[in-house]
Amino acid sequence: MSRTAFYPGSFDPITNGHADVIAGACRLCDRLVLAIGVHPGKAPIFSADERAHLLREVASPIAAAAKVAIEVVTFDYLAVQAAREAGATIMIRGLRDATDFDYEMQLSGMNQAMVPELQTVFLPASARTRHITSTLVRQIASMGGDVSAFVPSAVSGQLKAKFPTR
Repeated sequence: MSRTAFYPGSFDPITNGHADVIAGACRLCDRLVLAIGVHPGKAPIFSADERAHLLREVASPIAAAAKVAIEVVTFDYLAVQAAREAGATIMIRGLRDATDFDYEMQLSGMNQAMVPELQTVFLPASARTRHITSTLVRQIASMGGDVSAFVPSAVSGQLKAKFPTR
């Protein structure tokens, strides 16, 4: 039986925490759809195309090692609708702490009410990535700080290009 998992996020930028969740998700499915949420009210650092390119670059070796097919898509509507369109039965959500858990439990309940056949699976962050957030990475990078410990090397290079050091 084939299992498709759907991992939505802004991925702006992709962090080592995202990579950990992708690796965990690859242990649960045969096909992983990485879905970049595009919201017109937000001003991301990277365009949707840039995020898709970086996501493929980071996720492809992880998925290949696990023998999992990956697909990168964008969406600008409800994640559960995008998951349904992708044929997913599993919604992947990463958790860093109790605050994430409380929010994600509410979101999971709403998602289940809308699309009952979609099962949310929470993947806890590893101890080495628990403190990493895209928001903090963006802030550090924009102020000229070194984010290489928090993001894959391909992402680090792109952040340096976006935010040259002072």
